[in-house]
Amino acid sequence: MTSPDRTRWIALYVLCLGVLMIVLDATVVNVALPSIKADLGFSQSNLAWVVNAYLIAFGGLLLLGGRMGDLLGQRRIFLIGLAIFTSASLLCALSQSQGMLIGARFVQGIGGALASAVVLGMIVTMFPEPREMAKAIGIYGFVASAGGSIGLLAGGVLTDTINWHWIFFINVPIGIATAFFARRLVAARPGLGFKEGADLPGAVLLTSGLMLFVYAILQVNEKGWGATETLGLGAVSLVLLAAFVVRQARVATPLMPLRLFRSRNVSGANLVLMLLVVGMFGMFFLGALYLQLILGYSPLQVGFAFLPATLVMGTMSLRLSGPFMLRFGPRTAVLVSLTAIGSAMLLFARTPVDGSFVVDLLPLMLLFGFGAGLGFPSLISLAMSGATPSDSGLASGLANTTPQVGGAIGLAVLATLASERTDTLLGQGKSLNAALNGGYHLAYLVGAALAAVAIVVAAIVLEPMPAQAMAHGAPEGEPELEPAYTEA
Repeated sequence: MTSPDRTRWIALYVLCLGVLMIVLDATVVNVALPSIKADLGFSQSNLAWVVNAYLIAFGGLLLLGGRMGDLLGQRRIFLIGLAIFTSASLLCALSQSQGMLIGARFVQGIGGALASAVVLGMIVTMFPEPREMAKAIGIYGFVASAGGSIGLLAGGVLTDTINWHWIFFINVPIGIATAFFARRLVAARPGLGFKEGADLPGAVLLTSGLMLFVYAILQVNEKGWGATETLGLGAVSLVLLAAFVVRQARVATPLMPLRLFRSRNVSGANLVLMLLVVGMFGMFFLGALYLQLILGYSPLQVGFAFLPATLVMGTMSLRLSGPFMLRFGPRTAVLVSLTAIGSAMLLFARTPVDGSFVVDLLPLMLLFGFGAGLGFPSLISLAMSGATPSDSGLASGLANTTPQVGGAIGLAVLATLASERTDTLLGQGKSLNAALNGGYHLAYLVGAALAAVAIVVAAIVLEPMPAQAMAHGAPEGEPELEPAYTEA
């Protein structure tokens, strides 16, 4: 391996370390919530804002952050986001009041969105050769898909052995080291400049629409789907987003060029991602509740319970997903992945109240890890396949936004369905554990049904894609390359 090659791969690991730190933060906090509640005196309703404040900023700014990378330079936006995230992590760690922690979490979400939105764009630019790009995206896919389960383990270790402040303190040295090496290893490519997309009204419409939408969904568990606030905010957010799309079709220099969505693979991959993460979010969060509330696991034990899925995910993403994708094509990999993940959700829907880890949980964890590790790199490749170098940041932001929005919607839907089912079963005289488990089972079945819908979408919408086209679509006016494989 030549010195420039070695530098590129080390740069990839640095970028993925930054992404891992941000992905971990979405789940590591969940394990520490009981400790945070007791220490700072949160009520149950206010405690949700420790998570929601982060998600609103993160989900609302990913698309804008990706486009800012195209316009101002992706490394610059990554470093700005990293600085904001690291500084906000320190404020979170030092928080001694509810307001300070919630405010710092919102700022942390801003930094996380800016930093993570541009990473995929940098990766496909750094690794244009198909085989190298497949391997690089496999590494990124592992970080993105396995970060949630790693976060459960890390949160349990830090909370049980030290205290909740350290789930934030640990980000400070990691963030500083990531910024230090990123400045030295990642090339600073110039952006297009604001003249190519300085659409301030469009930016306001997009960001406010997404933030309102995420906020409305996050309030569902407390307010209900039919509440005036939920329906009103949801309607306003949809109007704002529709106005943004209309504006992008008319302005000379749009913030988000709509040509990206002409690609069936880009649109289809993002839709599949949105459907898939609904069940996956449910599996992580409701699965963790099943382990804690029904089987009596400690936070640390919950983390270890998800470890087999993480290990299989890593093996698939880092070693096998790239060769499989190049041999059979990303669409085939996605279909196999969706089948495995849907099957794991069906197995989760039969877990008993006195479940055994080896008999009832280990097989589905292995199946889930196999599916996620195989499918996410392929979906990411497809989601980036229609992006030109000038649109790679936008495509990267979009590929990060759809799972976040889908996950927020899906978790709200699944949690509501599970709660309603639990109440019904309690009313029928079932024990608390049996009623809780019945609610979780319904949520898993819905997730499995959505995985089935995702299979149909993938089979109909996604197209066979030549390995050479993984990084960018063929330039306009040039013939497409012949596939390097045969795909049904």
